[in-house]
Amino acid sequence: MTATRNVDRREFLHASTGMLTGLLVAGSPYALLAPSRAWAMDLSALTSAEGKLLMVMFRTIAPHDRLDDAAYALVVQSVDADAAKDVAMRSAIRAGIATLGADFATAPESARVARLKTIERASFFQDMRQRTLQVLYATPMAYALFGYEGEAMSKGGYLTRGFNDLRWLPEVPEQDSGRI
Repeated sequence: MTATRNVDRREFLHASTGMLTGLLVAGSPYALLAPSRAWAMDLSALTSAEGKLLMVMFRTIAPHDRLDDAAYALVVQSVDADAAKDVAMRSAIRAGIATLGADFATAPESARVARLKTIERASFFQDMRQRTLQVLYATPMAYALFGYEGEAMSKGGYLTRGFNDLRWLPEVPEQDSGRI
């Protein structure tokens, strides 16, 4: 005979979800824009340990020393949102995380890269790599770090925003700029 245990809503939610937290680096591009240096992100399908491991995986796939963990956490949030909607995806993510091993998040970078190389042909790795590239480089934090000002069409186009300002090249005399 099995005993049943009543679980209240708060205990159930705490056991089935995770949270990522961190601090923005002082002086980083996003820290200047953010209202606070601390950040937190609720996870609805992944545990905190799974979220942290994925964040480390994403940082290993696309390493940028000056980019805050908060930018990589946005990739985790994107994966978590899809995993919450799709049970098969959640299972695939958990299976992929298991192939990385529990010590992946604390391993040195060279060991993490070597481990990722062993699974780089697997669909889990390819899916996570694609998600990293799509979400990470579409964040305002990455824009601020890399100096990308965003799309120009809504701001009048590129020509009126300095695209044609080649101040770093010498002026070419008119007679030397022949037509082709």
